[in-house]
Formats: sequence, structure tokens, C-alpha cells
Amino acid sequence: MKRSILVVAVLLVLSLAVSASANTLTVYSSVDEENARALLNAFTQSTGIDVRFVFLSSGPALARMEAEKNNPQADVWLGAPSENHVLAKDRGLTQPYMSPNAAALDAKFYDPEGYWTSFYMNPMGVAIHTGWAERAGIEMPESWYDLLKPEFRGEIQMPTPQSSGTAYNLVASMVLAWGEDEAFDYLKELHKNIQSYTQSGTAPSQAVAIGQAGVAIQFTPAFLKLMDEGYPLKLIFPKEGVGYEAPAVSIIKGAPNIEAAQALVDWLISVEGQNKLSELKTYFFPVHPEASTGEGLPAFSDIPTIDYDALWAGDNREYLVNKWIDEVLRGQ
Repeated sequence: MKRSILVVAVLLVLSLAVSASANTLTVYSSVDEENARALLNAFTQSTGIDVRFVFLSSGPALARMEAEKNNPQADVWLGAPSENHVLAKDRGLTQPYMSPNAAALDAKFYDPEGYWTSFYMNPMGVAIHTGWAERAGIEMPESWYDLLKPEFRGEIQMPTPQSSGTAYNLVASMVLAWGEDEAFDYLKELHKNIQSYTQSGTAPSQAVAIGQAGVAIQFTPAFLKLMDEGYPLKLIFPKEGVGYEAPAVSIIKGAPNIEAAQALVDWLISVEGQNKLSELKTYFFPVHPEASTGEGLPAFSDIPTIDYDALWAGDNREYLVNKWIDEVLRGQ
């Protein structure tokens, strides 16, 4: 009798554990851990839906979803530029969901079939360590071509498009704006001034903040945060124009908690969710036209941007990355 009661008790505990797991939304996040935690905690406070997340940059996230394709272990992929979500769609890793809140967004911020929805955007920027520039007598660059000058030799850090969606955005933006030949001629010349290519899209900001590099190229949030914290940085938007990222959210195909996953998509692009971007000081630009940009961010309309085509960028990613490896990195 006692044994029967014990077995029932164990089964009850296991049942509750499974139930709790089933009611917990699991997210693979390519948003940096600090901002992902803040946003997902705000979502939980608003909806009561518990969330656990695993941080994975875009390449590892795609590989993880591919490996788990027949037995999905997560519900949502959060973050990474939208062209990465185009790849996920093409590989059959995600499923469509057109949120009713998407109607307020510009059409460039969501997939026409609902496979992904952008929930913030950030321009590419160039940060200069002002202390280094003063000591070296460097004039602040105004153009992408200024970075080819010999005084910048060995002082520039940027991520590599082999692993970073940030760097791929830079390559694709230049090809879209300048044409393939001019863009790759430029990138070959820029290579001569590169100190190092980082695996992470945000690593250059840390290096330029402490003076390890004189110049860093990446998306702006980390620059803006470091400037807010008092680091001696000057943020430049080259006059020829910059690309921008529009990180997206996708629901993984076969997601165990589909309703909770849909609720997250709805909340992220609602005015409430969009306003959290500034309230939580993420330094991300909202995509909803009625959301607040917040203090410390330049008006997105004042930044010279390149008309970025995420669908084209997604379709041409493998070709352009391989071309960059062969012609820029290896110099063939």
C-alpha cells in the first residue's frame, strides 16, 4: 500500500514537472543576453507566460534548429537580422504566423507569408576612439573611403561575415548600393587597414572603447551604450549611406507551445512591447510608427541609410560570403 502511494506521488510530481515545462516558452535568442533577458522578463510580466532562453548567435542558432528539425526543443527564434530568418524559412525550419499587429508596420519589416517579423532596427555605424584620434592627429572620417587612408592601417576592427550577420549586412548593403564590383574593390582595400575580424558582431565595440583599436564597425546599440557610460567614442555615419539590420522573430516549425509563441510575436510588435525598447534602454530603434524612440538615439530619418533588401540579402548570402572569403580574406 505504501509502495503504491509512493509510486502515485512520484508520477504526480513528474506530471507536474512535465506540465510546467509544457507551459514554459523556450526561446533561442540571438539578441544579446542582457537585452534578451530584460525584454523577455517584461513579456512575462505583461502576459504571465514564463520564458526560458538560450543565447545563440545566428550561425549556431540555425545549426541547432537544423539538428532538432525532427524533434524541436524550442518554440521561437528571437533576433538575428531578418535575412537569417529568410534562410530559416527556406530550410523549412520555421512556420508562418501573421500577427494582427503587423498591419501597423512597414511591409519591409515582415515576410509577406508571415514566416518572420522584424521587431527593431539598427543602423550600421563607425565608432572612433577620440583619445587615439587626438594623439594620432587623425581627422574624423566622413566617408567610407576615408577609412582607406594609411593612417588607419592596423586600427580597424569589424566582424567577419563568415559567422556574423552584422558583417554580412555590411557586405550586402555595399553591394546593393554600389554594385558588386565596386563594393568588393572597396572591401579588398579596407582589408589592408583591418586589425582583426571578430567572430562576434559586437566585439569591435569593446575593443574600441578601451583603445585596443582606433576604429570599430558594427551596428550602433553597443556604441550608444558605451558612449552613455562615458567612453570616449565618436559615432560616424559615412555620407555614402549605411545599411541597417531589422532583427526578426520566427516561430520554429513544430513548436511545442504555439499559442505562447504567437503571444510573444504579438507583444513584441505591439506599442507596449515596442515602447519597452526605450524604457529598458536597449538602444534599439522601434519599428512601430507610434512607439517612442527614447532619449539618446538620433532620429532614424536623419541617418543616411541604404535601401536594404532583406529578401535579396537572404537569397544571396552563401554566394557573397564565399566571394568575400575568396577575394577579400584570402586575396585570390
